[in-house]
Amino acid sequence: MSYASLDNLRLPSKPLHLAVGMFDGVHLGHQAVIESAIHSARRTGGIAGVLTFWPHPSKLFRPEEATRLLMPLEAKEIFLNELGVSCVIAQEFTREFAAIEAKDFPAYLKERLPTLSAIYVGENFRFGKGRNGDAEQLVEYSRACGLHVVSAERIKFDGEPISSTRIRACLSAGEIAQANALLGYAYGFTGAVVPGRQLGRELGFPTLNFHWEPELKPRYGVYAVRVREVGGEWLNAVANYGLRPSITEAVKHPLLEVHLLAPTRLGPGAVLQVEWLHFLREEKKFDDLGDLKAQIGQDRDGAEAYFRQA
Repeated sequence: MSYASLDNLRLPSKPLHLAVGMFDGVHLGHQAVIESAIHSARRTGGIAGVLTFWPHPSKLFRPEEATRLLMPLEAKEIFLNELGVSCVIAQEFTREFAAIEAKDFPAYLKERLPTLSAIYVGENFRFGKGRNGDAEQLVEYSRACGLHVVSAERIKFDGEPISSTRIRACLSAGEIAQANALLGYAYGFTGAVVPGRQLGRELGFPTLNFHWEPELKPRYGVYAVRVREVGGEWLNAVANYGLRPSITEAVKHPLLEVHLLAPTRLGPGAVLQVEWLHFLREEKKFDDLGDLKAQIGQDRDGAEAYFRQA
C-alpha cells in the first residue's frame, strides 16, 4: 500500500513498525534500517512501514543546488514493496512540515499513526526544525509517547560509510561496479523502447533506444549492461548513454542506445528492465562514421569479454 501523506491513513489495527528517512537509492545502509523494521513486525505480528519524503528537502531550502536523486519516488515505492514493506508513506516535504520542532515530532507521528509501536532510523538520522534532532534525542522524545526507537549503525564498505552521496559520486565518475556494491543491487531502470534513426542498424549494430533522463545522470559513456522484459530472461548487451557527439544534429537530451549481443525480436514499445554492470569507456566524438563503426565493434568485444569473465 502507498499513501501520499500522513493524513487520512487507513492502516490495519496491528502494531506499526515504521522506518523513517529519505532512503534515496535504498542502498545497503538503508536496507539495514528497513529490514530491522520488517523483522520486528513479523516477529510481533505487526506491519512494517516506511515514511519517506518528497521532494528532497534541499529543493525547498536551496533549490539552486538541490540534491539530484538516485531514484524517483515511484521506483522507490516498488523497491520497498519488494523488500517486504507493507505500506509506504510519501510525505510531502513542505515548509509547514519542516517547521515541526524535534521535540514534537514523535507526538506528531503518534497522533496520525495511533498503532505506531516503534520507529527505525539510521544512527546519523536528523529531524525536526533546522535538523536539530538526532537519534539520541529521538529516543528521549519518543519515550514520552510510549514509542520505542531502533537506530542502526552505519554500514561501511572498504572502511568508509555507505551513503547516497558516495553513490552519486561513483555514478558521476563512471564507477558503476563500486556504485552497485554500495547499493547492494545493480543500478538500473525500467522503460519503454522508442523508435530511433536506425543509424546503428546501418552500421551493423542495431540498437534499442530509450529516452531516459534521471535527476542524477550516470557518466556519459559506454557500458556493459543486461536487459530483459519484466520477469523474463536477462540478455547481455553493450550500451551507449549520452548526447551522441558523433551525430551531426544537435542533441539536448541524453539517449540510451542498447545493442544486444545476441539477435532479438524486441523493438519499439517493449518495456524493458536495464541494469548497468561495467563501465567500458567515456563518450567520444568521431568525425568519420567508419571510425565510429570500428569503435562500436571494439565496444562490443569489450562487453563480450566482460561477460565471459563475470
